[in-house]
Amino acid sequence: MNTSTDKKLDAILDAIKSLDARVTKIERAATSEPANKQTSLGKAKNLSVREFLMQHPPKSDVQRTLAVGYFLEKHKNAGSFTAADLEAGYHEAKHKLPSNISVNIKRCIEAGNMMEAKEKKNNKPAYVVTATGEQLVESGFKNTSN
Repeated sequence: MNTSTDKKLDAILDAIKSLDARVTKIERAATSEPANKQTSLGKAKNLSVREFLMQHPPKSDVQRTLAVGYFLEKHKNAGSFTAADLEAGYHEAKHKLPSNISVNIKRCIEAGNMMEAKEKKNNKPAYVVTATGEQLVESGFKNTSN
């Protein structure tokens, strides 16, 4: 091959690499749920439970309890959560506490959106969001009338 052909092939390979890198970046951005968002100074800011609830607006207080539990698992890396953890999430989100959060937890369990964790947390019953509950929150509560 001559030098002209080699230069053209190099240019084509560079263009393919550049396009591949751009596509990969776009695919990552489109498929990942951002746990953080950028501030005007370029520093990452953690997503708050309040912001999360605005992005995934629940239609009822039972759904809000599920969403707070989901947030604790996915964004606060809680392996499980207690009723007290959920109450703290409500407080952080600046939402009025339900009159009896245990009733909301029970309704989430009955609907198959939560279940009791294998182990207690701080000697209290602990809970986790089920795969069904995760899908419900991620869908924006579009799959149910709870």
